[in-house]
Amino acid sequence: MAAVVGIAELRRPGGYAVQVLAVAALYYGSARLGLLRELTVGSAVFTPIYPPTGVAVAALLILGIGCWPGITLGALALILTISPPGPDLVGILFGNTAAPVCAAILLHLARFRPDLSRFRDGLALVFLGALAAMTVSATVGVGMLVLADKLAAGAFWPVWLAWWVGDAMGVLLVTPLLLMLRGLRRPLSLGRWREATALAVITCVLVPVAAYSSISLLFLVYPLIIWAALRFQLAGAVLCALFTSVIATIAATDASGAFRGLTPVENMAKLQAFNGTMALTALLMAALITEQRNTRRSVEQACQELVQVLEHLTAGDLPLPRPQTDADGAEGGDGGDGS
Repeated sequence: MAAVVGIAELRRPGGYAVQVLAVAALYYGSARLGLLRELTVGSAVFTPIYPPTGVAVAALLILGIGCWPGITLGALALILTISPPGPDLVGILFGNTAAPVCAAILLHLARFRPDLSRFRDGLALVFLGALAAMTVSATVGVGMLVLADKLAAGAFWPVWLAWWVGDAMGVLLVTPLLLMLRGLRRPLSLGRWREATALAVITCVLVPVAAYSSISLLFLVYPLIIWAALRFQLAGAVLCALFTSVIATIAATDASGAFRGLTPVENMAKLQAFNGTMALTALLMAALITEQRNTRRSVEQACQELVQVLEHLTAGDLPLPRPQTDADGAEGGDGGDGS
């Protein structure tokens, strides 16, 4: 009943306003966090990971399409605090809002499940929610910069690529994290906590070494991603991928370790290629393992029910009827009086 009351409150005008303002605040806060690290391509400055796109897509999936004004308000607040408004303001706001909305619509059409319990959900989030939908914000945003004479036409494609990958990385890293936190229910057992602690310690030691090594040891993070996905599914894979991406981004923006001596374009290309392949590996592997585990549980449950039926038949009894489930998920009998 409490959950129903909470949803009803959000449907009222006051609850909707609070919802929109909360989305705007989260969008703005995550954007300021993403702007702490920047790379320059040509005359344009961009963030290798743009968290607001992930926040926006997660908000639309959790709260519904109706919360889109919060995305626009958050983007407006960000633009007004970092540069004077210009004729390109409306176009950039449209692109930043339309891209997450397109992602949510595409995922809805693909029957996406926010718990990412199927491999097809991981594929949908990667190819529809991140790679396809974020072309909208990149195309509109960079196009408006060119039209406003803030960017040379010859720099369109390098800046477009940087913008697109930054927005896509926000979806790949932040959206699964928020969806995972929303669905988090069961705490880990003591033995799993020990393994999780060991994984966290090794990750915190090995990832900085791999990122800041002058001989480019970034490939060493992939066994950690595989370990996290195999043992802790989405939660472990996303957290490990996010930490790895943040460390690699810091090293790239400092031009240190594996990113030392590179031109700005080479730096951007190497960082985004690493971040993209690492995030794809983590997300798709976690979704695949989760689907396989769910399938195994279903098979085990079916085997247990078959054993019970065979035991009743061996004893000469009729097997107990399985409870029927209606459309609302409630169990019920056959509705007879027992005669």
